[in-house]
Amino acid sequence: MHTVCRSARCPNRGECWNRGTATFLLLGSICTRACAFCGVDSGRPAPPDAGEPQRVAAAALRLRLRHVVLTSVTRDDLPDGGAAHFAATIAAVRAALPAAQVEVLVPDFAGSAAALATVLAARPDVFNHNLETVRRLQPDVRPQASYEGSLAVLRRAAAGPQPRRVKSGLMAGLGETDAELLEACRDLRAAGCELLTLGQYLPPAAGKRPVARFVTPAAFDQLAAAARGLGFRGVAAGPLVRSSYRAEELLSA
Repeated sequence: MHTVCRSARCPNRGECWNRGTATFLLLGSICTRACAFCGVDSGRPAPPDAGEPQRVAAAALRLRLRHVVLTSVTRDDLPDGGAAHFAATIAAVRAALPAAQVEVLVPDFAGSAAALATVLAARPDVFNHNLETVRRLQPDVRPQASYEGSLAVLRRAAAGPQPRRVKSGLMAGLGETDAELLEACRDLRAAGCELLTLGQYLPPAAGKRPVARFVTPAAFDQLAAAARGLGFRGVAAGPLVRSSYRAEELLSA
């Protein structure tokens, strides 16, 4: 069993674990993609472990988690991208902890509408898919994904019949401008995204994309205010904000 907190070398893991929030990394710790910003190892992953959903649920119960975040490596090697595994884990967590909120942070499933529908049918409380960066930088930062493809994932999630909050995240410091970040925020809002995280990019390991700029806390506050002005219900912005940072607070916004 893995957590993205450790696999992605998140700087906030101690704080989040003490607050009763953890982000489980499903489907192993090896990703089939190699994004320039990410600290998760890439390569050829092992087959899915059918016992993982129950182990995640048991861990969440033992830790008495109030807000459970489920994410995964990208599994382009699987026909459904791991969608059925997400759904099984949501169901297992709900059975073990009926009062807990369940948030998913999913890959793009290579654009598969059927895979996305499998996850949405499991009715997570929050559906998150990260846009990560601005349109201009997508080919360099996420060469195996696309800007429009990610917006399409969010648009489909927001159009579904079940009530849920749709969420996405952006990083600052990859070489974008504030104007480009706000353009991305407008695109996310138009796609139906209600919750937004915006944090400082920090290289997780040597050889990863270098930082182009460091955004000040005051500048993050200004970006957050501008995003709220676009109609987002909840915005978390700051140097150490990550996709799941204080996720339960953003849900209650």
